Amino acid sequence: MYNKKVLDLIVYPENVGKIENADGRGLAGDPGCGDHLEITLRVENQIIQDVRFRVQGCGGAIASSSMTTILAKGKPVMEAYLITKEDIVNALGGLPSEKIHCSVLGEQALKKAILDYAKKYNTKSSLKKD
Repeated sequence: MYNKKVLDLIVYPENVGKIENADGRGLAGDPGCGDHLEITLRVENQIIQDVRFRVQGCGGAIASSSMTTILAKGKPVMEAYLITKEDIVNALGGLPSEKIHCSVLGEQALKKAILDYAKKYNTKSSLKKD
């Protein structure tokens, strides 16, 4: 069902956790009835220096969340804001069709974390809204 890259991130996910006093925080999903994801990030000089995730969900959600953080870490905020669910799925080498929704959580939570950062630090003018 899952390829080797996805299985590796399910067993050994990268960037798990929460950044205390984060510069940005984004939530996606519904904690009451299904998969949900929290992404926190630390930004210096408009570069995402650190990004962490906490997710409740299936293996696809774990791998997608981890890959989202891998793709965002070290990138300029604007570049990370443009990461899509397709980028996440492609970086994973694909997901079963019934697990594509997991990548949507990553895209949504990352965008919300970046918008939260922009709001806190008054940089919103450089970000496009969905």
